[in-house]
Amino acid sequence: MNDPQFKSRLMHWAKRYDCVCFLDRSRHPHPEDSLFAVDSLTEIVVQEGTDGFEELKHYYNQHKDWLFGYLSYDLKNEIEDLESNNPDFVGLPLLHFFQPRFLFQIGPKQITVSYPTDLYAPTEIDAIFDDIRHHETVPPVAPPALKVHPRISKEKYLTTIAQLKKHIHEGDIYEINFCQEFFAKNAPIEPTSTYERLFEISPTPFSCYYRKDHHHLMCGSPERFLRKRGNTILSQPIKGTAPRGKTKAEDHALREALRHSKKDRSENVMIVDLVRNDLSRTAKKGTVQVDELFGIYTFPQVHQMISTVSSQLREDIHFIDAIKAAFPMGSMTGAPKIRAMELIETYESSKRGLYSGSVGYISPEGDFDLNVVIRSILYNAVDEYLSFIVGGAIIDQSNAESEYEECLLKASAILKTLQVEAFEESA
Repeated sequence: MNDPQFKSRLMHWAKRYDCVCFLDRSRHPHPEDSLFAVDSLTEIVVQEGTDGFEELKHYYNQHKDWLFGYLSYDLKNEIEDLESNNPDFVGLPLLHFFQPRFLFQIGPKQITVSYPTDLYAPTEIDAIFDDIRHHETVPPVAPPALKVHPRISKEKYLTTIAQLKKHIHEGDIYEINFCQEFFAKNAPIEPTSTYERLFEISPTPFSCYYRKDHHHLMCGSPERFLRKRGNTILSQPIKGTAPRGKTKAEDHALREALRHSKKDRSENVMIVDLVRNDLSRTAKKGTVQVDELFGIYTFPQVHQMISTVSSQLREDIHFIDAIKAAFPMGSMTGAPKIRAMELIETYESSKRGLYSGSVGYISPEGDFDLNVVIRSILYNAVDEYLSFIVGGAIIDQSNAESEYEECLLKASAILKTLQVEAFEESA
């Protein structure tokens, strides 16, 4: 029973806990159960300088239960000889996973809850359900007016695109995902209501809300990073974006223009090749395949070009190593991957942190589903610091002005959520 009112009551009931992960799959093209993990029985927190993937592998092998958590982009430094020296004002740990006390699975016809039976009697769980059903609902409300600042000026953005295209012309890279941060200080938002408003404005298949203590993620992602079902690994990179039209005819024309855009197809196929290479590192020989190339999918604010790549995992590979081999996702780096990440560190002005990382779950059987953290708001409630990052793929055919406008298009749902109509040029 994918009841929005129950979800809202559940979200606000869960505000009493410091560890929450809500994965809403109700708007997926093939809807799945939405998962709401509340409170932690155990958890793993990894700071920089530690191999987070090995720590996560040990944590899963120890518990083999449902685990929910995130991988931040800067885990790249534990995989390759890379660094992250740009300023970080959000301050999340490198990696966090937890074993939930309560796991609500919200399907089209029923809601089930898993819980430690040695700690709770069925009558206590009935009382919890009753408490949730009668919990006061809070309609999504707009946050107070915020002064949002760009971390870099538009002029600096345009200059940087020219510099990155020079790297492309010199053969250093052939595609790079360049991003910019927008932020607000002294931003007293209410994260749960803000997430609900974001989802109301832009319901997406891989949206999520995540809380770890005073850190919050309000994510409106349309993109899947990696999924495992049995031995099948699947990745669905997005490259190629077009606005929605004001009329049905205009909308169809924009969709078809994206479908046939040589530039967007070029961006997309470069990343498909990169993903094929990443999956091949852990795949049975000859099993990597492109299931769909240049698929066009429509969301409230944009049309997106999405491809699907799959493989069969080798029996001698731990599934955590399959995640590590593909991380960070190629759609958020560029190619060649390592050189692109070096240039990202050089030219971007903020540490990415959880942005362009991943949130998701691992099942007791070792299956998993992980999104790409984009179209998202990050919030440090202690410092009242709000941040959102947007970017796009830069290739030889890229036009700097068009790329800047695409950034604003990708941020449009966030800007509407926060009621921001203009940026303050200086912080």
